[in-house]
Amino acid sequence: MFEILPMNHNKNHYNAYNPFNAEDDFDRSLFGALSPFFGSSATELFSTDIRKDGDNFIMETDLPGFGKDDISIDIDGDYLTVKAVRHSLHEDKEQKKNFVRCERSYGAYQRSFDISGIDSEKITAKFDNGVLTLTLPSKKPLEPSTRKLTIE
Repeated sequence: MFEILPMNHNKNHYNAYNPFNAEDDFDRSLFGALSPFFGSSATELFSTDIRKDGDNFIMETDLPGFGKDDISIDIDGDYLTVKAVRHSLHEDKEQKKNFVRCERSYGAYQRSFDISGIDSEKITAKFDNGVLTLTLPSKKPLEPSTRKLTIE
């Protein structure tokens, strides 16, 4: 059965025991509020829910603080990529001197999904109140066709 899965960028990943995972989990829980300084993944920056609705998949992605113009959706072959870019006001030299504290993260964030079972020509997108909603129609299974050939 087809499922929409995040694209695996690390194809040589092996499921081996890593004794440092427990330490990493501890660091993340302790320094979670400081994640921009210790690294964070796109999954933490924008979460995605995917549900089945009849012949469609509905993908809802939280993108709070982004504007519609900050988001791009690209389809390359069997992969759909959602990219969001947030610019910082404190990058501007004039406004930088006015900041007392700046904690909000900025930069480019993206996630890719395998859409091999989706009819990519019929995907629709809507952005409302910080939530990007994509409707992903399933490909119709090809029905075997029969025909009779005439012999010349």
